[in-house]
Amino acid sequence: MFNLRSRSSAPTFWLKILILLIASICIIVSVAHANTAKNATDHPFNPDRAKILGYIISQDLMRYHYSHKRLDDDLSSAAFDLYIKQLDAQKRFLLQTDVKMLGAYENYIDNEIRRGMIHLPIYSCEIMSQRIPIIKKMILDLLSQPFDMQVAEELETDNKKLDFCTTDDQLRQRWRKTLKYQVANRYLDLKKEQEKKPVPPLKNKKAAEKKKDKPKLTDLELHQQAREKVTKRYTHLLTRMLQEQQEDHFERYLNAISRAYDPHSMYLPPEEKEDFDIHMRGSLEGIGALLREEDGYIKVVNIIPGGAAEQQGELESEDTILKVGQGDEDPVDITDTRIRDAVALIRGPKDTQVRLHIKKADGSRRIIPIMRAVIQIKDTFVKSMVVKSADGSENFGYLRIPTFYRDFKNDSPDARNVTKDTKAEIEKLQRQNIKGLIIDLRNNGGGSLTDAVDTTGLFIDHGPIVQIKDSSGKIEVLSDTDKRTEYTGAIVVLINKFSASASEILAGALQDYGRAVIVGSEHTHGKGTVQAVIDIDRDTPLRRMDQFKPLGALKITVQKFYRISGASTQYRGIHADIVLPDRFKAIKSGEKYIDYSLPWDTINKCNYQPLPTKLPLEQLNRLSSARVHKNKKMQHLLELAQKTKERIDNSKRSLVMNDIIAERKELLDGEKLDDQHQQEKDGDKDEKDWQEKAKVDPYVLEAIAIVKNMNEDGATKIK
Repeated sequence: MFNLRSRSSAPTFWLKILILLIASICIIVSVAHANTAKNATDHPFNPDRAKILGYIISQDLMRYHYSHKRLDDDLSSAAFDLYIKQLDAQKRFLLQTDVKMLGAYENYIDNEIRRGMIHLPIYSCEIMSQRIPIIKKMILDLLSQPFDMQVAEELETDNKKLDFCTTDDQLRQRWRKTLKYQVANRYLDLKKEQEKKPVPPLKNKKAAEKKKDKPKLTDLELHQQAREKVTKRYTHLLTRMLQEQQEDHFERYLNAISRAYDPHSMYLPPEEKEDFDIHMRGSLEGIGALLREEDGYIKVVNIIPGGAAEQQGELESEDTILKVGQGDEDPVDITDTRIRDAVALIRGPKDTQVRLHIKKADGSRRIIPIMRAVIQIKDTFVKSMVVKSADGSENFGYLRIPTFYRDFKNDSPDARNVTKDTKAEIEKLQRQNIKGLIIDLRNNGGGSLTDAVDTTGLFIDHGPIVQIKDSSGKIEVLSDTDKRTEYTGAIVVLINKFSASASEILAGALQDYGRAVIVGSEHTHGKGTVQAVIDIDRDTPLRRMDQFKPLGALKITVQKFYRISGASTQYRGIHADIVLPDRFKAIKSGEKYIDYSLPWDTINKCNYQPLPTKLPLEQLNRLSSARVHKNKKMQHLLELAQKTKERIDNSKRSLVMNDIIAERKELLDGEKLDDQHQQEKDGDKDEKDWQEKAKVDPYVLEAIAIVKNMNEDGATKIK
């Protein structure tokens, strides 16, 4: 994420604000000993508190949000859409009549807030408290009897293609198919576990012997056990849902209003604000992942460099977490669960194991065991190495920037930052007579704005780097004023869909100057906005507020980034000059796929001077395409991308047992096909390990080939 505290240009409001650029709508799951999220009953629903809180948030959004949208019928409709998605995104609880009843408030939320008479969250709480027991009885009845696994029928797994059911009988059939599919997969998991060859006991010999003596279950018994485990999971989920109070629904309501302005504006209830504060203080202990709530699911936004998840290697951006298990305990289903409740389950003391049941972006499922641990700070630092050409005659520099870090609390000249470290690595590489440089920004979610500018300045003479426009229309240009250039040779910048924020500023500026060829996924994430966090408790000017505290905080979008060419980095991101095969191509990942994200637009371009000689992009593309066509690893990635697309497009799943078995085998074969991905599953064990991986990375090797082509053309140096 960006931290703008070091810039004097931060806007001044009537209240003290902490300005931040947040990489995504997310909560960071990297705090092991934070206070566990409090239940809403710690501050039960109070109509007077709701009236005041609704008023404060609506006024702040209209006054300070970048768009200055009015809270009117259009925004009410957007907020209602988001609220229903939070309430029942899977369309497994509410009927059409329920949604229609709540729909009376679709264009009335603005009136509720203005009049201080808030009813939607109260009525939705009442409806859900009636519907959940009905669904619970339905589930228990369905799971009390075996399913016929030979009947030819299908389950639609994409909730966006479904409508709310009109009757309970119709909803019962939807649940029957859902449960049948889950029981079938649970049965196959149990069968696979039972057929596993015993591993020689190393530590717990008694437990191993006990498992060895355990009688083998029959097929019928395995089916029964599968139904019991699914029953237990849903009993736990529904019990938790029944514990929700009016205050929980009110918090969803405020969050829906905030997110209707844009997906990065959100209300932070007191417990989530506390989590955010802990993260900003740098307490980084846990699995190391950024999460967001989307359509009833908990999705991974980004993996934090140096964290436990990165070290383990299997968890990826766009993974969906379905269930969470502690050690050997049965997992807890977290679908239709608020993000703070999911985070409370994922957290735990360091050196303990959490098992995440994951649905990959291509629909495949797996269980990922992660040992919670402290973030390994050294793994977030810039790394470099020399990669030799195929014939060994030339050296090429490879520079990996995992994040744009800076220690804002340490004013010492010796304090580390990404600009200083990048400069040192470049000097080290140049002593080895490199013929070109590859800058790897893949999976880099952002960081310090100061360093986005200063690091870019290492590769140009001097000039503007990025423009910042605030909600009043004022534009500030941040420039590199140092006329020294640390590296003047050919540069290729590697990006993917998960390169965001600061990464997009660096890649965009080097592209605008014609200084580097951008290579990788079709586009980056497209996150080009700045957020401010307003502490409502501290900064509200209203009197006699202590009785209603804590009130939480509001994260609100206040600024937008623009390239020096005038185009926003928001929404579209940075488009690659040369697009390489991407196994995530079919996956809708990026700002433009998120509901109500701010649009792409343009402002006047800066006065800047691109390199006099244009890069031969057409020729470089032609040569790269010819190599990719012959490269087996790249062709494997294309095949994987096509299989992923087919699976996403065909979201219906057969409920015949033989078809389910075949489907699982096909997914397993797909995993084996992705040999490069398999190689990268384990995190970097040490310095030698990551270097060996980089040397065989098909993207790095293709980047080197592109640099060689650039050198042959002769139009690569800036002076």
